[in-house]
Amino acid sequence: MSQSLDDPNRIVITGVGLTSPNGDTLDEFRAALLAGKSGVVPYETRYMGAVLAGVCRFDEFKYQKKKDRRRGTRAGSISIYCANEAIRDSGWDWPNLDKSQIGVYLGITEHGNVETENEIFEISKFGYDTKVWSHHHNPRTVANNPAGEVTINLGISGPHLTLGAACAAGNAGFIHGVQMLRLGEVDQALVGGISESIHTFGIFASFASQGALAWDDNAAIACRPFDVNRKGIVVAEGGAICTLERLPDALRRGAKIYAEIIGYGMNSDASDFVLPFATRQAECVRIALKRAGLSADDIDIVSSHATATEQGDIEESKALLDVFGDRPSLAINNTKSFIGHAMGAAGALELLGNVPSFGDNTAHATINLDEQDPRCALKQVVANTPRKMERVEHILNNSFGMLGINSVLIVKKFPHQHGGVYA
Repeated sequence: MSQSLDDPNRIVITGVGLTSPNGDTLDEFRAALLAGKSGVVPYETRYMGAVLAGVCRFDEFKYQKKKDRRRGTRAGSISIYCANEAIRDSGWDWPNLDKSQIGVYLGITEHGNVETENEIFEISKFGYDTKVWSHHHNPRTVANNPAGEVTINLGISGPHLTLGAACAAGNAGFIHGVQMLRLGEVDQALVGGISESIHTFGIFASFASQGALAWDDNAAIACRPFDVNRKGIVVAEGGAICTLERLPDALRRGAKIYAEIIGYGMNSDASDFVLPFATRQAECVRIALKRAGLSADDIDIVSSHATATEQGDIEESKALLDVFGDRPSLAINNTKSFIGHAMGAAGALELLGNVPSFGDNTAHATINLDEQDPRCALKQVVANTPRKMERVEHILNNSFGMLGINSVLIVKKFPHQHGGVYA
């Protein structure tokens, strides 16, 4: 990969906006990860009652009027909050940017379920009379809604896409933004992933019917990836959106740079609706490494996808062992143990939770890992206590989803002397 500072194919992250179950800024989120603070709480959902969930508490009206929020969606509201926060953090000269040259590319697992469930519930009170059905239903439930709501809120007239990539979607948003910038289709991009999953009872009911929904009287210890006593998935909502731009543009304006995106991979298992496949996951990691011009030994931290389901944890462990072996200098961690599975937002939040490692040389832990499953034979998993690293130059982020979609993203530390935010 070119090392020239003038190379327009080099793409960097210059702004971050997020909301998570344990923090609404990157600083809050990172502090919670280092402190071992869980964001999982008891939650009530329709027809099922008590469940556990990762719940966000951001201010919905910081960037939206109440009228617009009523017309829109929770997914749109999360997206609007994160996009505005990212732009503020980026230092973009917003009033003078050509809004037709900004792209919005947001990953999501599913969309429209919340509104459909709510509206069916409402008309059930009126004998299923469709006259009381909301006239906002169609724009609320179209697949492009979350990214589209961002463009309306911010006056962006460039292209927007909401990318349906199951739980690989957070990485997919970044990947698509990188591609569009390299193609010259846009000059700036808002990318990432979002999830409103906890507001649909259907996702809880489906995981429960599969025997995959976690429960513990102590919500904070319910999500237990890699643990022999894993309890299953904790569903979470959240969002993480970043500003991306070409490196020469970022340097020209003296931007702070969080990281450079240097590699990515996407592929398909082509094997099963829900069961993961280690062979294809390992292939996806190798695709990303090849694109980045790296070997497995160059990676310092692997942010794992592990969801605390038996098959998922085991298959990813096989894939990571196949690619990385048992090299002791590698750190493998997991963010879902803190906040649950934020579905379409998971990959983006998990990446950003690790990016500050470039500055503090610390890999945050996987919490609730009391007895590692011997079938997840990864000696490098950081258990319960953060690990100080000799170096953090490259981070690899895994995100895998149903129907066998896999995504991997690799980011690199950008030197401080060239405008990087981290020393």
